[in-house]
Amino acid sequence: MIDISIKRFRWLGLIVITTLLVLIFRLPAVAQTPRHYTELEFPPLPEISIPQYERYQLDNGMVIYLMEDHQLPLIKGNALIKTGSRLEPAQKVGLAETTGSLMRLGGTQKHSSNEINELLEQRAATVEVSIGTTSGSASFNTLTEDLETVFMLYSEILQEPAFADQLLTLIKTQQKGQIARRNDDPGDIASRELEKLIYGEESPYARTTEYETINNIIRDDVVAFHQTYVRPENIILGIVGDFEPKTMKSLIENRLGTWQPKTPDPEINIPSAEQKQSQGVFLVNQPQLNQSNVLLGHLGGKFDSPDYPALAVVNGLLNGFGGRLYNDLRSRQGLAYSVYGYWSAAYDYPGVFIAGGQTASQTTVQFINSLMTEIKEVQNNPIEPDELDYAKESILNSFVFKFENPSQTLSRLMAYEYYGYPQDFIFDYQKGVKATTIEDVQRVAQEHFKPENMVTVVVGNEQEINPPLSQLGQTVTSIDITIPEEAKT
Repeated sequence: MIDISIKRFRWLGLIVITTLLVLIFRLPAVAQTPRHYTELEFPPLPEISIPQYERYQLDNGMVIYLMEDHQLPLIKGNALIKTGSRLEPAQKVGLAETTGSLMRLGGTQKHSSNEINELLEQRAATVEVSIGTTSGSASFNTLTEDLETVFMLYSEILQEPAFADQLLTLIKTQQKGQIARRNDDPGDIASRELEKLIYGEESPYARTTEYETINNIIRDDVVAFHQTYVRPENIILGIVGDFEPKTMKSLIENRLGTWQPKTPDPEINIPSAEQKQSQGVFLVNQPQLNQSNVLLGHLGGKFDSPDYPALAVVNGLLNGFGGRLYNDLRSRQGLAYSVYGYWSAAYDYPGVFIAGGQTASQTTVQFINSLMTEIKEVQNNPIEPDELDYAKESILNSFVFKFENPSQTLSRLMAYEYYGYPQDFIFDYQKGVKATTIEDVQRVAQEHFKPENMVTVVVGNEQEINPPLSQLGQTVTSIDITIPEEAKT
């Protein structure tokens, strides 16, 4: 009996203690009222500084950036190459991309493609090469202990790619596959066709690869493109990670210091960009869709515009969960699955101002009208002080993420040199955002947003768009996105 009483007492005690703990821990939750996100206060972010780095130049003209980071036994490198698809001939669109792919996949004069892949896989290392619109990139990633082997392969890929014919055929086949699938995604269609309308179909900033242009590319073209543009004086190489500077410099000098180009230095002329199509509504009819992908846009500007910081604040005003477009078109009117509007600048040619989103077929016209209304509202009426603060803080608080790691910081420094921007450009931009006023926002919106030049692209089901696009008061032009067939050989 005594044992039973003791056990009952213990169980009763546990029940009482448990009940008290539950009540204690629940009290704050009951008493505390959740605050609105605008009422939350956070400590100021730490000041951002650029880690120490060294910049020097090899005798052959190659620029080197070195930034030590000993947190992990890793070393990363990336070369910015002064080239790009905008420099390829119009009849051989795809040549730059092919050259970049074949540099990596086609082996070198000393190692076959399979040998390179095996050596890298054994060390969990990577080497990647690509050529985009305005630049080329050749990168490597390796453990510190494997640096010498990986850098040997990397330097071979840069200087003496073999451009194997068999792999050229494979890459061209893959590109043809991409052409065949390019109309699968409505959003991709809208972006591609808007760029064609703004820049022009023949512009190097909007033209597309076709079966014909891919078939026009032969191995000699790839070799010539590489020799013309992939040369030491056209390269900025940045290396960050766990290395000893003296050893790293010696390795760079031994592998890349004696590299000399085989052809004369090319005269590189950056293609200009002007708006080709002004106004108009353009429809890509896709009967299988139950929603419309909508894009509006016109020619924009460059990062070095003195108005860019204020335009970035306008971007913050329009976008995000607290932005005007989200609050009005999505939350209040329920018109959009997604909605956005950005002044998207570029480094050395005009970017675009672009706005759009996805909406139901039946609300396409209403969505476009509401989007234009919001754009004009920023032009016509001063914004509220709390809106200005929200937009500026969103940008400034995210600024720290631009410097999350040394590799990211080094890439930014290299890009500024590549495009001829000052090294402290990002900090001048930060100061410009801080200094932006309500008057600045309205002024730049009035000067840079051009509703009268806006081109509208709709990818959707014409039969389901009701009211029809003609209700927008502009000429509606159909766009044919049929892919030209490959010529029979």
